[in-house]
Amino acid sequence: MSLFRRSYKQTAPKSRRTHLKNRLYCTGMFVFVVLSLSSGLGYRFYNQPKLDVGKIAPQTLTAPSSANVEDVKTTEEKRREARSGASAVWVVDPQANEEIHQNLQQLLAKANQIREKLGNFPFFKTSVLSIATQTYLRQAPEPQWQIVLRTLDKNSNLTGLNSAQQLAVKQLRTYRQSNSSQTFSQLLKAIAQARQRYSITLNTLSENAITQPQTLYDATFLNLSDADWQKTQIQVRQTLDRMLAQGIYPGLSKDNLNSAIGMQVSVSVLKTAQPLAKRLLFAVIDTNLIKDIEQTKLIAEQAAQAVKPTTVSIQKGEVIVKAGEKITQADFVLLDHFQLSQRGIDWLHLIHFTAIVGLAVAIFRLVERRFDAKLRGSDYILILLLTLSAPLLIVLTKSLTGLPAIGLLLGSFYGTAIGGTVMGLLTILLSIGTELSWHDLIPSAVGGILGGLMAGQWRFPGREGLRTREELATLGILIGLTQGVVYLLVNTAIAPLWYAVLGTATFKSLAGLIWSILALGLSPYLEALFDLVTPIRLAELSNPNRPLLKRLAHEAPGTFQHTLFVATLAEAAARALNCNVELVRAGVLYHDIGKMHDPLGFIENQMGDPNKHDAINDPWKSAEIIKKHVSEGLFMARHYKLPTAIQAFIPEHQGTILIAYFYQQAKLQHKNNPQQLLHESDFRYDGPIPQSKETGIAMLADACEAALRSQKDATPEAALIMINKILKARWQDNQLVDSGLTREEMSQIAHIFVQVWQQFHHQRIAYPKL
Repeated sequence: MSLFRRSYKQTAPKSRRTHLKNRLYCTGMFVFVVLSLSSGLGYRFYNQPKLDVGKIAPQTLTAPSSANVEDVKTTEEKRREARSGASAVWVVDPQANEEIHQNLQQLLAKANQIREKLGNFPFFKTSVLSIATQTYLRQAPEPQWQIVLRTLDKNSNLTGLNSAQQLAVKQLRTYRQSNSSQTFSQLLKAIAQARQRYSITLNTLSENAITQPQTLYDATFLNLSDADWQKTQIQVRQTLDRMLAQGIYPGLSKDNLNSAIGMQVSVSVLKTAQPLAKRLLFAVIDTNLIKDIEQTKLIAEQAAQAVKPTTVSIQKGEVIVKAGEKITQADFVLLDHFQLSQRGIDWLHLIHFTAIVGLAVAIFRLVERRFDAKLRGSDYILILLLTLSAPLLIVLTKSLTGLPAIGLLLGSFYGTAIGGTVMGLLTILLSIGTELSWHDLIPSAVGGILGGLMAGQWRFPGREGLRTREELATLGILIGLTQGVVYLLVNTAIAPLWYAVLGTATFKSLAGLIWSILALGLSPYLEALFDLVTPIRLAELSNPNRPLLKRLAHEAPGTFQHTLFVATLAEAAARALNCNVELVRAGVLYHDIGKMHDPLGFIENQMGDPNKHDAINDPWKSAEIIKKHVSEGLFMARHYKLPTAIQAFIPEHQGTILIAYFYQQAKLQHKNNPQQLLHESDFRYDGPIPQSKETGIAMLADACEAALRSQKDATPEAALIMINKILKARWQDNQLVDSGLTREEMSQIAHIFVQVWQQFHHQRIAYPKL
């Protein structure tokens, strides 16, 4: 106990000093980042006028000289209003007209088919039977027709008959008196046939009216004479042509359209056919005007250019603004021109902005901890540099932000949580600290946030993310289109003539695509410079045609085959535990590259040849050869500029485990020669032990690979027992205490390894001998 206390007294002050130093370092870094971001993002506060629009003048200010100054802001506002207020140019759409004419032709053709079944009308000479009489006789109900026939046969008086019946009887009697009975019978037969056709046609129309309430044809249509019907068709077509020539605007209400049709029909169509003409035209007339975008844009721009620049004039000695008065826009233009607006650093707003930046940095840190991003110092530097590139671009270009490129890079480098958070916070800070207009900022911000969220999907559990440059390029196209559409929507809310800004929206889409291409071009250099690993870079490193892997396959083929099986085991376990599958795959492929320094020193490369270590017969030298594959592997990895995250697999997959075979041989020699020094550390790897789940899985897969290969005829249960023994040995040797793996995950890994082994060693059918 006293020894512990003495040790604590010696180490506690040192621990407190280290903790204090770390806190001071973190505080210093926080202050540095906040000040850097505030100075970079808040440049609008460096040159702010104290005497600005809306403020009260502290004293009376006069013009030191005569001047005629243009009010650029007011001029631009007036021109923008002129553009948005310009009338649209409408032109007739020939295709719409053709479709409308075709629809009318179909309706008229159907009407002609109905009248063809109805038969000719008038069906007899009008000199004998008038149109009115023929109309009555054809459509009169059967009882009325029978009354006409009885009155005609009896030659009785016409008392009790209505006017139509009386006229019909008189005309029929007149015809009968001047013609033979046979000729008169033919007339009655013609009337009967006309009545029958009329009745059948009318019944058909009635049935259609039940199933199709909007039917166009009725008794009025049937009672038109053939001549009137021909005239009506011509008049309807002419009316339609006249209305289409005048143009039908989009959005015209049905009531207004019906009223316009009624006015046109009333002066151009036969009165008896006007109801039918109205129905026909209302059924076919539709919008036939479209906007001429180019002409509209030209007129809008001409209207804007026609606006004369707004200027403010003043003579020397005249008062610009009196003390106590509110400064207007015109006053400010003059004050700024004469350098009387007292421009300088707006410390109050800059301090407020710095506090907002501090809050944003704090939010970023919370998100980083919440999602366990594990960022390094170089990562913070890269995020800071990418963030500060946005205000720099705004200063240089006045409209470009580069947010789509920044979002793509941050998302692909650090995942959705970091990428989306940084882009969201950066948008807020840019809107406060810069003078960028909203119609430029919002589309770029949406593109940047979309890039940050979608490029970082690989960080989500169970997803392997964007693994090729082509996928990232496709995302760039989506970002470009989104940026253009958002720009169009934002500016349409300001200017109803959306097509007037269509050209600029197209440019914004192209700009978004160009930023994405720039991000694609920069990413490999940033990955190498800041030692980053992304799914795309890991996929590229996992390509077996990479120089180092090709060398491994050629110089140490046994090790290469061992590596492929270990990678299969580790990848399956990593996917089940929601680890970084790409990192595990790439790391395992390179974990044994150091064996190329002496391939025959490892049994998998001896191919049945005599064991090299039998000739050495010195366990200490053999152990050095075995251990050297770690140091040589690190040397090769650095030479080929592999990322640090990949290099970590080389030492950590062995940790500090004991090289048991040669240690046992050394113990036997020491037993025979006690004077020979024996230290266990000589037979242990130098470490470090696995520092992440990924390298921990690699260690376990490497340990189990040889054992699983040897179990060709074992049952899955026996294989699982053997695997659990190996994993338990690693656990009890404290090799996994820093990896983050739990006991439950160790059991899960064992089952996964057995499943993969079963897939590789499934049974086959015994083929008959030839």
